[in-house]
Amino acid sequence: MLNFKAVRDKEITFAELVMELTRADLRDLTNEMIDTIVDLIADCADSDVFFEPHDPEAHDPYAAQPEEVDLAWNLGHVIVHITASSEESAALAAELARGVAFHGRSRYEMPWEAMRTIASCRQRLEESRQMRLASLEMWPHEPHLDNHYRPWPGIPRVNAIGQFVLGLMHDDSHIGQITEIVRQAKAARS
Repeated sequence: MLNFKAVRDKEITFAELVMELTRADLRDLTNEMIDTIVDLIADCADSDVFFEPHDPEAHDPYAAQPEEVDLAWNLGHVIVHITASSEESAALAAELARGVAFHGRSRYEMPWEAMRTIASCRQRLEESRQMRLASLEMWPHEPHLDNHYRPWPGIPRVNAIGQFVLGLMHDDSHIGQITEIVRQAKAARS
């Protein structure tokens, strides 16, 4: 996987991380990320999906409901969140690659409460893999890599490759959370 820790620790810049990546690399990195998450949940049971973990740092200022702001996310919640975020990044990257100027977000996150089985989590991950990889097929042979925008204040502008990798970086930022949820859920089952 890409060394996102080096970017977070400011050892390298995000631009340096993505500078030599190709569309083929993005395909491989997507498969690697989804495979990693699928492996993390390989031994999970249905009860692990809605198990409420202990997370004293839980805080989501963007929560849809006020009572969810400090809610510790369960496995189903994390899975729908990361897949929605990466799918959004992939969709925006496809537009940038085609020369379309950034014109707003492109996000849908299914209700996390609907995730009740480990099979549904696996299905959601595979569906996300399918959509992300399909989005790369929308890129022209010569993508418009000079088409940039600033995703949020305080970070450098990104092109299609950078936008796609932001989704993978976001996935990566939740790997530790998934690992801990799975650990706690298995312990509770024992």
